[in-house]
Amino acid sequence: MATLHASREIKVLHVSPEAVPFCKVGGLADVAGSLPPSLRKSGTDCRLLLPAWDGVLDTAHKRGLKLVRLPRSVDVAIRWKVYNGTLWMSSGEDFPVYFLESPFFEKKQIYPQQLDPESVLPFVFLSLAALELADATEWDADVLHCHDWGTAPLISALLWHRYYRFMFSQYKTVFTIHNLAHQGLLPLHSLRDWGLVDDAFTLNGLEFYGGANLMKGAITGASAVTTVSPTYSHEIQTENGGVGLGGLLRSQNSKIRGILNGLDTEYWNPATDSLLFQNYSPDDLSGKTRCRNALLDRLGWKEDGRPLFTSVGRMVDQKGFDILLPAIPRMVEWGCRLFLVGSGQREYKTAIQEAAAKWPDAVASFVGYDEVIAHQAYAAGDFFLMPSKFEPCGLSQLISLRYGALPVVRSVGGLADTVFEYGSPEGNGFLFSEYSAEGLLSAVGRSLDVFGNDAAGYRSVQKKAMRSDFSWDRSAPLYIDLYRSLLS
Repeated sequence: MATLHASREIKVLHVSPEAVPFCKVGGLADVAGSLPPSLRKSGTDCRLLLPAWDGVLDTAHKRGLKLVRLPRSVDVAIRWKVYNGTLWMSSGEDFPVYFLESPFFEKKQIYPQQLDPESVLPFVFLSLAALELADATEWDADVLHCHDWGTAPLISALLWHRYYRFMFSQYKTVFTIHNLAHQGLLPLHSLRDWGLVDDAFTLNGLEFYGGANLMKGAITGASAVTTVSPTYSHEIQTENGGVGLGGLLRSQNSKIRGILNGLDTEYWNPATDSLLFQNYSPDDLSGKTRCRNALLDRLGWKEDGRPLFTSVGRMVDQKGFDILLPAIPRMVEWGCRLFLVGSGQREYKTAIQEAAAKWPDAVASFVGYDEVIAHQAYAAGDFFLMPSKFEPCGLSQLISLRYGALPVVRSVGGLADTVFEYGSPEGNGFLFSEYSAEGLLSAVGRSLDVFGNDAAGYRSVQKKAMRSDFSWDRSAPLYIDLYRSLLS
């Protein structure tokens, strides 16, 4: 068992399928790309292992990173064959990144549309390669920090792999649940080719209603389990929020911690954001007015004082679009304007476009994702809509606070940990609990009352919101404390 000497630097390897700025599908990429360098600034030797999906190495070069090819390959046995991976190590970055190059990562989406014995192999290779990293790099971690189901096989291997289980005492492991809804479900027989012993195929292992559940194995085997907000850590231990794993999580309660995700405040900074029409700060909001007017011009809307509600994110059930859409007619009737940015389920995209056609002076959308338009939407908005059905953490509400768009959100997960009702001592937005269009409209109604009748109060809270500290400086020390507790 590794024991940390008080004076020695903690060595942590983060393993993730995605990380900004190299590749991104969802919020996991933001965390994997920003948490390790934040921990490194705090005196922890944090490094990242990332698959070299198509375009990743090119992106690294374009960002000015010097990539060094390590002389030793990574060799992993799967299906009784040995597969080789090439390791590239970055230099000139805030923290070292290992890029793992392999045919497993070529010509593939990061996450397959359907998980099966074939499509899961890139994640198995990544997970087992992490356990070979020490031999290839001559750098060995104290803690292996795995992110979501795509790296869960690493922890299962330390428990049940014919070879790697003998390394179990060598490492402490942390498993972060970014979204419990995606657990890595597979036919049970597909695991036999990974080199797992029979114990892995039992109820106490990966077995889950006759199949295999990769996240279940990681929760069972990890030294510690974290979630991306305190409230979410409690929600997932309930029957409604546990997505079939509530009982397991309750049994593992003692090792579960909720640590709020941080925001990259250097990138998300309206005072320096190069993508805005004009920069601004809490001390000078004139630039925000310019951002608002420029977006209205772009949409062909005249400034008439109506409040602008923006939304940036996936147009899917999780984000509450099934209650947002029926709320739109009332919001238009009340004098709201809405600008929605994102992609997602076809029926929601179509319905929003139909709403824009019906109310061309009040509803507009950009279907897809464009970084420039997203930044401009945050900056232009008076309010930000996020009526999520569930939300493990959420970064959009943190960005909206930083950009002075007061959030209107449902009180769940990380939203409940970061947005507080207007008028309370910490008030910075508007919340509702009941998951319905009427629940959402109740919060919208309160926001309109403030906007129309308390301009000075709105402006004061807007400035306070922009000054809020949701950076990694608040959360990184909690991870360091966790690592130290595991190694003491």
